[in-house]
Amino acid sequence: MNRHELRTLAAALPIMVLASGAVSAAQDVDILAMFAAADGQHRVGLAAKTRPVAGRPALAGEIITTLIKGEGVETRSKPAEAGDVVVRNRCPETGNEEYLIKAARVADRYGAPSGTPDAGGWREYSPKGVEMRYFIVSPTEGPWTFNAPWGEGMVARSGDAIVQDPKNPKDTYRIAAASFRCTYAIIRAP
Repeated sequence: MNRHELRTLAAALPIMVLASGAVSAAQDVDILAMFAAADGQHRVGLAAKTRPVAGRPALAGEIITTLIKGEGVETRSKPAEAGDVVVRNRCPETGNEEYLIKAARVADRYGAPSGTPDAGGWREYSPKGVEMRYFIVSPTEGPWTFNAPWGEGMVARSGDAIVQDPKNPKDTYRIAAASFRCTYAIIRAP
């Protein structure tokens, strides 16, 4: 599938999901209210990303389409700006998905890269273990959609983790179930 086909698929995904009836009656939820409800039900724990990733400098204007193996398109980034980094998880079970990290967040989440870049410019980054609040979407809740912090709709499915930066509750987003299991360590279970 080429980039144009991926962009077309990404743009059509919300329409296809809604047309298929795959999303529950609460098609678009207030993610902050959903998180608060999970917290009130004592379903929120703490986790931190611990698995090293590969990263490379993003090209100005580059758009990264995050593909999850077995699920398809998860999200599309806004166009990259100077200093942004394309990050690739090291999780074969999820297809080693890629996503864009804004320049201002790279140092907080990963710090400086290590090693010499390979031919593609990829270097290893080690997560700093930033503690994130999380809850797991239950089988009775998913699937539903919500707006991610970067303005794009995300689909949350049963088993997925919804993570939230405790210092910035608006920074709340979905991590696919397999990706969460592969890249995060539970610090405190709910």
